[in-house]
Amino acid sequence: MNEELIAVVDKNDQFIENKARNEVHQLGLRHRAVHILLFNDKNQLFLQKRSLNKDINAGLWDTSAAGHVDAGESYDTCAHRETIEELGVCVDSTLKFLFKLPALPETGMEFVQVYRFSHNGPFILEAKEIDDGQWFSTKDISLRVKNNDPSLTETFKSLWTKFEAYSDA
Repeated sequence: MNEELIAVVDKNDQFIENKARNEVHQLGLRHRAVHILLFNDKNQLFLQKRSLNKDINAGLWDTSAAGHVDAGESYDTCAHRETIEELGVCVDSTLKFLFKLPALPETGMEFVQVYRFSHNGPFILEAKEIDDGQWFSTKDISLRVKNNDPSLTETFKSLWTKFEAYSDA
């Protein structure tokens, strides 16, 4: 059982208390997460295929790296930590904040801060978290999201829709 402590927050993303991750998910409480979009020099996006051992969205395609913001951790610190843990890459100053999604059922009641960075690999994928990783064209991803591809996580589909609107602005 995962006893990772994460911050429970209110509708304004203000801290209430720390609780165990499994309890937060079981009760559907608002909490924080980061998702990182990793693009290469060809403007392809790296997606990870979540491990079949994951308790949520097992075997589905998701953002390049993602994770819960730990108790007492900032969104930015979490984004840096997750890229190191999941991809074996230190993003340093290349990480750019893009936007924030509200905590809704589509995002698993997570406030999601979305980041972008560029890297061509290679990567060291965290085997406990990721079964596979591949580069995809943005056109292919947009088509899959438009067609509500069930192999993509709901959070990723929400995030990508917002990313496209953000990129067009």
